[in-house]
Amino acid sequence: MLAVLMNYLRACWRPSSDCRYVHAGSDAVGRQDGLLWYKDFGQHVNGEFSMAVVQANNLLEDQSQIESGPLSSVDSGPYGTFVGVYDGHGGPETSRYITDHLFQHLKRFASEQHSVSAEVIRKAYQATEEGFLSLVAKQWPVKPQIAAVGSCCLVGIICSGTLYVANVGDSRVVMGRLVKATGEVLAVQLSAEHNASIESVRQELRALHPEDSQIVVLKHNVWRVKGLIQVSRSIGDTYLKKAEYNREPLYAKFRLREPFKKPILSSEPSISVHPLQPLDQFLIFASDGLWEHLSNQQAVDIVNSSPRSGSAKRLIKTALQAAAKKREMRYSDLKKIDRGVRRHFHDDITVVVVFLDSNLISRANSAKVPVLSLRGGGITLPHNSLAPCAAPADLTGP
Repeated sequence: MLAVLMNYLRACWRPSSDCRYVHAGSDAVGRQDGLLWYKDFGQHVNGEFSMAVVQANNLLEDQSQIESGPLSSVDSGPYGTFVGVYDGHGGPETSRYITDHLFQHLKRFASEQHSVSAEVIRKAYQATEEGFLSLVAKQWPVKPQIAAVGSCCLVGIICSGTLYVANVGDSRVVMGRLVKATGEVLAVQLSAEHNASIESVRQELRALHPEDSQIVVLKHNVWRVKGLIQVSRSIGDTYLKKAEYNREPLYAKFRLREPFKKPILSSEPSISVHPLQPLDQFLIFASDGLWEHLSNQQAVDIVNSSPRSGSAKRLIKTALQAAAKKREMRYSDLKKIDRGVRRHFHDDITVVVVFLDSNLISRANSAKVPVLSLRGGGITLPHNSLAPCAAPADLTGP
């Protein structure tokens, strides 16, 4: 028994061979402060960045990553910076899957086309969606609730002086752009959102489903698609895309009364292309948990008026202070509330602030660029960060 116990302890504390994930004390991959993970400052191919995540759900549903260096699998490039923010719902499975697969798909398609383009990004989204649907099909017999798990998916790619933005769901990227005449830095929203609270989204849904008078429903003063979900586009959410998964043993609250013949939700990303200018100062990528509490201009003002280091953490702290104020409580008391219960006060929040250096952007086409690969953290260590551990009940052995 003692030998089994010692093996268990060794397994639990054996560090990963993956250098991206180490314990919270190392600033190389960020630090942990209760439910807050942060990387105050780092370098990417096109400048500097700051990154932070605060957990509210019992299991962190937000996932995020920044990849900088090669954007394809071949030495000839292209090179640049990839930022992804994946706001999961119903569980963490879809957002984790996107983190593990989307960038790899992008590199594969970029290698084939020898460039990054809107079409390469669209193919990467499609391959990720199809891969997750295949996973649902395999797991459905033993884990049917995975059909009701999904994720928003916001991506920004800086390559050859151009910013590509792709989005499904309601995460958002906002640019801080300098106005030369006044010296002000104005907020410019770059991403299109797919949330039923937006009138144009409701019109789009009604146009796509003219036969369904209940395609969008106002429920408890919140517009929802089929009365179930706020976003109209996502990765996953298979129960609203394939009718064969909208049945028992899926929980009754997810099942529709009438069968549907065509997908209700879409995984087609909105993609925009922005040539970067010297007056473009920085980008704020964030899940909707931030934007519930801060306007675009408020977020830009906070980043612009403070040191670069810690920008993402500062935005999250300001959002949490606003969340506490709405509930007439002190920020210090909000911080004491544990995950799970914390979700009643705010959502998981992910923020990545990417500063733009026009000199670096113009020459980031070389194989000599430094390579960066970092994932946003939470209080739960990522997959493969520690060797698998047996549950205590399994320690007795055969």
